[in-house]
Amino acid sequence: MTDLLVASRNRKKLAELHRVLDAAGVSGLTLLSLEDVDPFDEAPETGATFEENALAKARDAFRATGLPSVADDSGLEVAALNGMPGVLSARWSGRHSDDPANTALLLGQLGDVPDGRRGAAFVSACALVYGAGDARKEIVVRGEWPGSIVREPRGDGGFGYDPVFLPSGSTRTAAELSPAEKDAESHRGRALALLVPALRELAG
Repeated sequence: MTDLLVASRNRKKLAELHRVLDAAGVSGLTLLSLEDVDPFDEAPETGATFEENALAKARDAFRATGLPSVADDSGLEVAALNGMPGVLSARWSGRHSDDPANTALLLGQLGDVPDGRRGAAFVSACALVYGAGDARKEIVVRGEWPGSIVREPRGDGGFGYDPVFLPSGSTRTAAELSPAEKDAESHRGRALALLVPALRELAG
């Protein structure tokens, strides 16, 4: 078995990667989180793009542990807000990962925006760093999940902005989907699926 460090403390992200790997028939990887390794200095997320932040997190984890490392940076881009909150999604209200406050602020900002102009997309960039010396590899992929923002939160699944995000072609918000349904469509699921060939190679 090959250890793969998921550079996150979010167990839901670990479980999501587990499900993606299972669905793709990839075995031979033991997934670890930041809770499973010695603490190390993590650089602040100062990149201007999801890709920059994901790669910085994966590099930090790989440098500190020597383990193949995967990291993601994800968020919500709203057309009427010129692509914001974007990389600031988790701290949009000024408090990091305060989902209710972030969602309430977003809905307030879109209060006067008509239904036809509430387009949005969840975006996830995932980075994988592994290998020593000249064999070192860095792979960065991007997944997008298009949809729109509803006016009131609906559903109690998922996290973040899921209760107000209506995927294109769906009558249910992301928070009303089952985990399996969300994996099949979500931005992170789409990005992780693009990493499967590299992860399969890593698993040997």
